[in-house]
Amino acid sequence: MRISARTQYALRAVAELAAAPPGPVPAERIATVQDIPRRFLDNILLQLRRAGLIESQRGPDGGYWLARPAMEITLADVILVIEGVPPRGERFPGAAGPLADVWTALRAFEDRTLSEITLAHIASGTLPFDGMRHP
Repeated sequence: MRISARTQYALRAVAELAAAPPGPVPAERIATVQDIPRRFLDNILLQLRRAGLIESQRGPDGGYWLARPAMEITLADVILVIEGVPPRGERFPGAAGPLADVWTALRAFEDRTLSEITLAHIASGTLPFDGMRHP
């Protein structure tokens, strides 16, 4: 699976929101802490807000926060908003035909894994799989 820089920025931004204390988090803080170019971050936050994953408030005490509890937002939710719908499985001719089944199985594993990991797991540093803990 190839994750674009835009999607990595989005995942880092929502991880920062998940780990933040309750209340709005200014975009400038997210950009600084996560080393995300502000111009990209503003567009990403707008996309996540329009999709209903985050909410925002303007003004001097404004910022962003998760629209639902971190335990209810998966990495797959964020990736789907940024990347869109994944392409359908390909078919290959002749002897290469079984490769399509390999790619389909691989995508299914990736989807299942990303759908099981929530922002709460990321924020707490405890992933739900053995061998996947952040040191």
